[in-house]
Amino acid sequence: MNTQAPSAHTYRRHRAAVTAVLTLPLLTVTACGTTNGSAAPGVVDQTTRPTTGAATSGGTSGTSAPSTPSTSTAPGTTARAPSTSGGTGTATGTAVKQIRTSVYFLHGEHVSPAPRTVTAPATATGAVRALLAGPSGYERSHGRTTAIPSGTRLRSIVVRDHVATVDLSGRYDDGGGSLSMRARLAQVVFTATRFSSIHSVRFALDGKPVKYFGGEGIVLNRPVGRADFEDVTPAVLMESPVIGNSVHTPLRVWGSANTFEAVFRLKVTDITGRTCADVRVQATSGTGTRGTFDVTFPYKAARTSPGLLTAYYLSAKDGRPVTVDTVPLTVNR
Repeated sequence: MNTQAPSAHTYRRHRAAVTAVLTLPLLTVTACGTTNGSAAPGVVDQTTRPTTGAATSGGTSGTSAPSTPSTSTAPGTTARAPSTSGGTGTATGTAVKQIRTSVYFLHGEHVSPAPRTVTAPATATGAVRALLAGPSGYERSHGRTTAIPSGTRLRSIVVRDHVATVDLSGRYDDGGGSLSMRARLAQVVFTATRFSSIHSVRFALDGKPVKYFGGEGIVLNRPVGRADFEDVTPAVLMESPVIGNSVHTPLRVWGSANTFEAVFRLKVTDITGRTCADVRVQATSGTGTRGTFDVTFPYKAARTSPGLLTAYYLSAKDGRPVTVDTVPLTVNR
């Protein structure tokens, strides 16, 4: 592992910024509409950034609207990052609380979130177990894969002082080269740190702390966080919406980015490939430093259909669009 990577603490401060929501003017409107659908009764829609703070996000309007909640919740539930722990305990009280979160598979060579529902309070445990189960058929059909060997089991997760010690079976480090090893580590780190109570991860295999991982000898002599895996993070990481979401206009998109001058674009297309919206976005930082973004913009769909959210940038060399990542969605009219 590159020990010169930014510290996990530095990155956590960066990710802790809550970006103001911007309402962007529609740059391209043709025939193609969005926010995530409401959570089912009794389900907390845990699709916010793992931490909170203050910052701003860019966009074409240049002005900030009042900050709004990142989640849509059912009556009587609270949208907040839950406290997490290891084990398989059940929620206290009269009802079991279901939490909507994300686990991280791979799209190409980079991490990519996918939606899952877990039961509180053992939310991190449930999320990692869902990760180990692998992508669904729908997700596989849209290019989502995993570097984690089949048969890997979660032994336990213990959270203390915002560090999760994740103990996995020895199968976890079987086979694969350097990229595969780093990718599978990143999948667990991103999945665990989706929760606000976890900032970084220590690894153990069959109850023994891991100092060096795999045949490549990746150094794990300290807790690692998202910033330690910038090489397997897409230049634009769209945290919401995620693959398979059903969305409505106006569409809210948030995540992190590390692009030239912090600028990139988001495009919504319908099933025919027709552009519904195409907007310029500016993150809080870029050009080697990962920043955050949180933007809301309208789109126009001729009908409800499968669609695609694309993050891309214009090549500084020839001005051509360079696709960073894509998220398949249901685009509602």
